[in-house]
Amino acid sequence: MGEADPMGGADAQAVLAGLDPEQEEAARAIRGPVCILAGAGTGKTRTITHRIAYAVRSGAVPAGQLLAVTFTARAAGEMRTRLRSLGVGGVQARTFHAAALRQLRYFGPRVLGGPVPELVDNKIRLVASAAGRAGVRETNRTVLRDLAAEVEWAKVTLCPPERYAARSTEAGREPPLPASSVAAVLTAYEEVKARAGVLDFEDLLLVTAAAIEEHRDVAEELRSRYRHFVVDEYQDVSPLQQRLLDAWLGGRDDLCVVGDPNQTIYSFTGATPAYLLDFPRRFPGAALVRLVRDYRSTRQVVELANRVLGRRSSLRLVGQRGTGPEATFAEYDDEPAEAAAAAAACRSLMEAGTPASELAVLFRVNAQSEAYERALSEAGVPYVLRGGERFFDRTEIREAMLLLRGAVRSAESGVKLADLVRDVLSGLGWSASALPGGGTARERWESLAALVAVAEELAAVQPDAGLGDFVAELEQRAAAQHAPTVQGVTLASLHAAKGLEWDGVFLVGLVEGTLPIQHAVTDEQVDEERRLLYVGITRARKRLALSWSLSRTPGGRRSRRRTRFLHGIAPEAPPVGRRPEPGERRRRSGGVELPEGADAELFARLRAWRSARAETQKVPAYVVFTDATLAELAVRRPVDVAALVAVPGIGQTKLDRYGEDVLALVRGEQPPSAPTESIADLPPRAGARPRGQGW
Repeated sequence: MGEADPMGGADAQAVLAGLDPEQEEAARAIRGPVCILAGAGTGKTRTITHRIAYAVRSGAVPAGQLLAVTFTARAAGEMRTRLRSLGVGGVQARTFHAAALRQLRYFGPRVLGGPVPELVDNKIRLVASAAGRAGVRETNRTVLRDLAAEVEWAKVTLCPPERYAARSTEAGREPPLPASSVAAVLTAYEEVKARAGVLDFEDLLLVTAAAIEEHRDVAEELRSRYRHFVVDEYQDVSPLQQRLLDAWLGGRDDLCVVGDPNQTIYSFTGATPAYLLDFPRRFPGAALVRLVRDYRSTRQVVELANRVLGRRSSLRLVGQRGTGPEATFAEYDDEPAEAAAAAAACRSLMEAGTPASELAVLFRVNAQSEAYERALSEAGVPYVLRGGERFFDRTEIREAMLLLRGAVRSAESGVKLADLVRDVLSGLGWSASALPGGGTARERWESLAALVAVAEELAAVQPDAGLGDFVAELEQRAAAQHAPTVQGVTLASLHAAKGLEWDGVFLVGLVEGTLPIQHAVTDEQVDEERRLLYVGITRARKRLALSWSLSRTPGGRRSRRRTRFLHGIAPEAPPVGRRPEPGERRRRSGGVELPEGADAELFARLRAWRSARAETQKVPAYVVFTDATLAELAVRRPVDVAALVAVPGIGQTKLDRYGEDVLALVRGEQPPSAPTESIADLPPRAGARPRGQGW
């Protein structure tokens, strides 16, 4: 361990130029064991590539004897590109699976007695056969996908079928079937796979590790080839990957691992930070370097990230970028209002010069995307959905649309729209009270629940809407959301956002039951949910907005509460977007209680205008705007479109229909399109400029 005499002299020293003290310390530690704890935005990839380049160019490590392992092909490609730019070639930078496949193809004929079997990249067909052999009756695609996830989890955690029940319970898993049935599927799966003569991706690592462990000649040849190892994202390693790494090492310690325990968010796939955290105990005397200088985010973003983790963090970041705007916190009455505000803010930032590709809206579960897909579409903001299908492209939504279209003619009259939709969705096995186990099944349930929320939303603004109106609304939304885009605002789950960064980030839907997710019940699971929020915060370079809504639909019961992770962090005073609570001071106008700070005269003018518009449209007054929305307008007094759309209850449709009128009323002018005879008798506000007159 430590620095060797540089054979490359100044050439090797040049590689260290520009590194900060901690990065340089890590780069100089060219012999293992070395553990680099690298916080978000601290230059992790830069550090390890410069460490490799320094080791090679100094002559301490031959390039062909070093294997760098990453978790994604993109990360491996980036590492190779950076090494080439540093004048270093010949280093193998691969994923665990790519490295194992390369080795198995070389050693395979020797240890397997023939060529490497065919590799299956989708195990659903094998799982279906195994489920049939195990006597599982319910084998729809959703259950099969969740069974496949359990097969993968059991294999990467080295859990044999007979231990599945106990181990899955310890891990807090929610399998799609009873544990005994899943265990039977695990056994049958290996039998079916062996009979078919194929390998899955987990087998790549298992068979390669076994070949090294059981064949001395294989071990000696491989270990003579690779003498130095670097493992990136070590907090995400699984027991299976660690077994392969141990086989490669063969008791040696020339190993450098890099990771961030604060970004451990994949335990549901079998990943564990234990190997990273226990590294100093496993390798006494190992060099331990902490990278804490954050070059990505402003000091305001960094400080918020530190506060979210608090004492749970083993790495407290130190911002290096300078100051920027404070993070904003907003509470909204309902999800559509929250989505509309985010869309309006994106549009404002784009108009001010921020590229759409430098903005992101991040959420906990994919089912949340629908409201934001719609809001961005209505606001004319292009978007790109990352890591998942667009809402209306999802299989369960397409199936639901078919059933809903078919049910239009036979729908009963006089039944609430949401109840009609629930009844139709029951044909897909959906029930509001039966949240299923298994990740895929739960995502499917949440997507269908989002359709019910759309029905409730439509009924709130159009009380006489029927199933045909609902189907038309869905088709209109689908058409808007399927518009092709080349560059746009990124919509992504927090998991899909890891490793990425943007100038502006909107973290939305931050409520209990969603973050932390409702099935996070153990302390470890809740801590991982907290780390998800940390990951989301640290994606932002300059601007960060955090928001939540008290109800899923307009007019719905305000039963949601913001996530516990913001207690003591978000301001306790009512943030922008929130209606005051019942106990807050109010004043009355026309029999309506107004929050303190509301302009009663403006509220009266808005109500008179609303009555006139409602009479013209032949709809109840609240269909135009509710009293709550008018009261919020009287408090905020928006002066432009961006401020107007940020008001809860005002989306793009209402902006297009009523926006000019409302802004005119706030200015004290006559609305341009309202029936003037209904409001002409109202005097202009004091100091208002009469419409159409000059100074």
